[in-house]
Amino acid sequence: MIGVEQRPLPLLRPAFAELDGLFTLWQAAPVREPRLVVLNESLAAELGLDVERLGSPAGVAALIGHDVPDGTVTVAQAYAGHQFGGFSSSLGDGRALLLGELVDTAGRRRDVHVKGSGRTPYSRGGDGRAVLGPMLREHLIGEAMHALGIATTRALAVVTTGDVVMRETPLPGAVLVRVASSHLRVGTFQYAALRNDVQLLRRLADHAIDRHHGAVAGESNRYLALFDAVIEAQAALVARWMLVGFVHGVMNTDNMTISGETIDYGPCAFMDVYDPATVFSSIDHGGRYAYGNQPHIAQWNLARLAEAMLPLFAEDSESAVKDATEVLQEFPARYNGHWLDGMRGKLGLGSSGAGDEGLARDLIAVLESAGADMTSAFRALSQAARGDDAVIHRLLVDASAFDRWAARWRSRLAEEARSPADAAAAMDHVNPVYIPRNHLVEDALTAATTGDLAPYERLLDVVTHPFDVRPGLDAYAEQAPPDRGPCRTFCGT
Repeated sequence: MIGVEQRPLPLLRPAFAELDGLFTLWQAAPVREPRLVVLNESLAAELGLDVERLGSPAGVAALIGHDVPDGTVTVAQAYAGHQFGGFSSSLGDGRALLLGELVDTAGRRRDVHVKGSGRTPYSRGGDGRAVLGPMLREHLIGEAMHALGIATTRALAVVTTGDVVMRETPLPGAVLVRVASSHLRVGTFQYAALRNDVQLLRRLADHAIDRHHGAVAGESNRYLALFDAVIEAQAALVARWMLVGFVHGVMNTDNMTISGETIDYGPCAFMDVYDPATVFSSIDHGGRYAYGNQPHIAQWNLARLAEAMLPLFAEDSESAVKDATEVLQEFPARYNGHWLDGMRGKLGLGSSGAGDEGLARDLIAVLESAGADMTSAFRALSQAARGDDAVIHRLLVDASAFDRWAARWRSRLAEEARSPADAAAAMDHVNPVYIPRNHLVEDALTAATTGDLAPYERLLDVVTHPFDVRPGLDAYAEQAPPDRGPCRTFCGT
């Protein structure tokens, strides 16, 4: 027998598999002709994996869960969740499996998870399959988010299966290999709470502490401290989304991680014109997950986590509710603090000033009123800091409101210890030139589905170097042409 250490994907038994009742042992379905389409070489190196061996037939088989070491436990995870506000008691990995764990080169434990691996007991009538376009989208957006410095799950590989999968039309089947610090979700806690087994809930919370928030292990109320740590992680995460115009699109509780990593890039997209009501998802008819609603929804989801964890906070429910409420009420201030710190960076401010929040919000109001492109406008601010307002003026229908605001901004910049040129250089490291523009993403995915990966590979290269202006890439920094119409995204199932 080949030793585990010799295999292309040397997996460890997932620690999650010790939480009886929160998973089902399961195996990946066979596929007709697996073929590696994308291998994330930088992530593979981070995981300590041999790229050449992963690209071999044995490596591809291991990536999709077909050649795992003897004794390896692959599991479909169980979870519940609020989806668009409605509660479902049994969701789970309907087309995915946790293959195992790796310890990366920094000593961190990471999940290896496959998506599109076939039906499981949680499929709820679905076919358990995935198709190429949405799996490439998850890889692309995850890598863009990583390059922007935003906590995220990442794709190690995309493998086509050789099978045809029926959606609205026949499409090429594919499997995504996703890496995360874990796949623990708010919905995992909701599912555990439904079982009325406090010991299981406690074991799950202990696992989450050990895996993600070890600093709270010695607290007198470690479970309330865990809840506090998740609030902090999510406040920081959603603030980062808002600072770059990212719209998740499906902020269900089963898509909110305990780690604070972004997960599930189904109907997500980046906003062009600044508008808090922006919605891309084809199924979000009421705008529940609109761009401007994301902080509120995050707090709502965290309230559902608190409800699930109540038995761990205190022996009597009244005290538990009181303690949880006090912690939960800190979310808006924490979110706002992270957002304001980020905005200071985007405005070139290296210190804190009493009027900074008003300055930041007034610029947002200018951009919204002008219907300005968010990414381009913030990037143009560095030119304005250098004394050239022409670029940002071209982005605004009426520049007078910006000029009034800019006078205040320049006065505030003058209070900084660094020069305007140094401030501008710092701004260029936080305000991206390139984001995954929706029309370019759709064009690249359409071409890839027909067998042409060149547009996809070019776009991937651009968005993984988001702050670096490069010649010949002007089209990647521009909005969609007016004749493209509004962008609509789909979850891929």
